[in-house]
Amino acid sequence: MSRTLNLGILAHVDAGKTSLTERLLHTVGVIDEIGSVDDGSTRTDSLALERQRGITIKSAVVSFEIDDITVNLIDTPGHPDFIAEVERVLNVLDGAVLVVSAVEGVQAQTRVLMRALRRLRIPTLIFVNKIDRRGARHEDLLKSVAARLTPAIVPMGEVGELGTPRAHFTPYDPLPSRLLELLAEHDDGLLAAYVDDGTAVPVARLRAALAAQTGGALVHPVLHGSAITGAGIGELIDGIRELLPATDAEADAPVSGTVFKVERGPAGEKIAYVRMFDGTVRTRDRLTFRDGGREGKVTAISVFEGGTAVRGAAVPAGRIAQLWGLADIRIGDTVGVPREQAPAGHHFAPPTLETVVLPARAEDRGALHLALTQLAEQDPLIGLRHDDLRQETSVSLYGEVQKEVVQATLADEYGIDVAFRETTTICVERLVGAGAAVEFNKKDGNPFLATVGLRVDPAPVGSGVDFRLEVELGSMPYAFFKAVEDTVREGLEQGVHGWRVPDCAVAMTHSGYSPRQSHAHQGFDKSMSSTGADFRGLTPLVLMDALRRAGTRVHEPMHRFRLDAPADTLGAVLPVLAALRAVPQDTRTTGTAVRLEGLVPAARVHALEQRLPGVTGGEGELETAFDHYAPVGGPTVPERPRTDHNPLDRKEYLLHLTRRVGA
Repeated sequence: MSRTLNLGILAHVDAGKTSLTERLLHTVGVIDEIGSVDDGSTRTDSLALERQRGITIKSAVVSFEIDDITVNLIDTPGHPDFIAEVERVLNVLDGAVLVVSAVEGVQAQTRVLMRALRRLRIPTLIFVNKIDRRGARHEDLLKSVAARLTPAIVPMGEVGELGTPRAHFTPYDPLPSRLLELLAEHDDGLLAAYVDDGTAVPVARLRAALAAQTGGALVHPVLHGSAITGAGIGELIDGIRELLPATDAEADAPVSGTVFKVERGPAGEKIAYVRMFDGTVRTRDRLTFRDGGREGKVTAISVFEGGTAVRGAAVPAGRIAQLWGLADIRIGDTVGVPREQAPAGHHFAPPTLETVVLPARAEDRGALHLALTQLAEQDPLIGLRHDDLRQETSVSLYGEVQKEVVQATLADEYGIDVAFRETTTICVERLVGAGAAVEFNKKDGNPFLATVGLRVDPAPVGSGVDFRLEVELGSMPYAFFKAVEDTVREGLEQGVHGWRVPDCAVAMTHSGYSPRQSHAHQGFDKSMSSTGADFRGLTPLVLMDALRRAGTRVHEPMHRFRLDAPADTLGAVLPVLAALRAVPQDTRTTGTAVRLEGLVPAARVHALEQRLPGVTGGEGELETAFDHYAPVGGPTVPERPRTDHNPLDRKEYLLHLTRRVGA
């Protein structure tokens, strides 16, 4: 049995997270010299663009020892454009350190991260960094953390000479009496002792209760320090060892692991980053993944040890490793036996922006398609949309900075220079009512040897696509039913206005086919017998007809915003919000400050961020997050260029299929 702690470091951009990682690695003896984010010499920022911009884009793994605990330290991005990278890391964490700047304080991204950590009940320490910086705050920052992140915080000490290079952190010794009151809320035994005699509870009992409740994500100890000067780092390491729960994994149990990152090696081979929960994987082992649907042979293993990845013959439970040889592996796959408590879905909102990527040289079009497909393997929340008609590819994004990353990656790793079209918003279509359509075999100009009838009905938001049969399953071969269902699901990716229809109930109401026809001694006659191609060709026409009769309405993504600004700027702020279709739903004035909360279209968030400093004298603070989709107002309905052969235009659709069959 080995004790392992898979630890995530999370923060808003520029909180000093990567610098903290460097300081931790130096303190535990992994590195001899502390790297600099400004100089691009840090251990975890290895991408060229990371070194240029001084931000973390991809999660990086470094392993080290604290006493008898092996810590796999995962440094994650802080920029909101790379939230997908953070999301996949959360699935493999045992604990986390959430970094907050003592100067900038709690930011919008900090709140997003803390909500996800609390929802997943990941044990979390809060580390207030940059106490040596001018403008650093202590007491009012703790109040802000309690108000904006969670009230369940446990300050673990005091800060001396705040805001100077001599700033230092002094742990409470003994622990303050108010800690007993906080812990007693979740511990009946402590509560009884507190009521009887608050001073009688032994310190060891208090520390044990603090560790247990931290491990249960009930409370969050707060420590202070500076990654630059090293103040408070020893206390943070003590907190990681004493308060976060290391796991005792079983190396002899059946293999179970989760893939949280996939990258390509120099020769184009896939490298899977796997967190092992149970069992041991060895070179040449055959592993099942994707719920047993796929299998691959492990050809090489690297285990993270001593600050780097080291080639090895095996990776035991609890550790993080790189695996070679699993060609079909994807991020999120379970390796071996699925976990009993599998992580649930996305923890962050999906991307709501997209842009068309254009190669600078027309001859790079094919290479660009392949390169983007490989990049999408590494980042599943960045979806691709191929338009074969226009020979273009769109990528979905969280923000404008991601464009730079895609551009730099394509240039540096694939030698392809690209440009982008203007970023647009990704909308969805929702059904207004019910609609039905049917086409019968050999009737009314139906050129396909198939009968297909479909009815579409609205479905609750988030329910997905439900396909069901209202005909007898045995009325025709199962392969034809499967062809209809697969084509329906594919067709709902582009509704009447070209947007995805995410929630819809579809019933197959009519079915029919032409049985296999044979001429004497000549075998099967395709021209007289139904095939899957007949059902795949007819279904888009029937589906679009049903959607048109039901009616669809385009919905745009809406962000909930919170805006803090000086109260005397409210008169200048409100017209800007109105011009951007932002609707304040709550306005509160406290002293000289005003807070507005409401909704703003995702398409207008970037413009609001740009205009806010000018109307608030640079003192406005904006926080936004995806909330829901709402009907698009106004006379103009956003249309998305179709990437299929447009079954809304029957004549052109059939003409294209005829040309394709003829070819």
